Amino acid sequence: MAFVFTSRTAKVDIELGAVFQPKFDADGMIPCITTDHLTNEVLMFAFMNAESLAQTIRTGKATYWSRSRSKLWIKGEVSGNFQIVKDLRVDCDQDVILLRVENSGGAACHNGFKSCFYRKLADGAKPSDPASHKLEYVAERVFDPDSVYKK
Repeated sequence: MAFVFTSRTAKVDIELGAVFQPKFDADGMIPCITTDHLTNEVLMFAFMNAESLAQTIRTGKATYWSRSRSKLWIKGEVSGNFQIVKDLRVDCDQDVILLRVENSGGAACHNGFKSCFYRKLADGAKPSDPASHKLEYVAERVFDPDSVYKK
């Protein structure tokens, strides 16, 4: 099945026009930031290719391209934590996708957290002192990944 998006045209059309013209990189990927549609919390970052973007639009379920597994990845297909797309946005030059989703099941991260961004760099980190580059947890686990992802 072909996944066809409008060819990119003039800069003014891309940046200010009303036609979706996503820009895929040399590997056929486009970055995708996913947020909670109610809180705007960043849940995750992943890549899409034309097929996963088309499937996301067609099904309303966030679908990404797994670079490590070289296959489509429907978020929630194993964990049950589907992402139901409420809004698909594109940045000014149409080279980044923003999905605003309902995070069914409450967790976006395969490590069991609501967001993949569950740690922060601790206060006091100094660029010249790698020993000071400590991470602190800023969230609690929603589920135990060992009980969800049985290999």
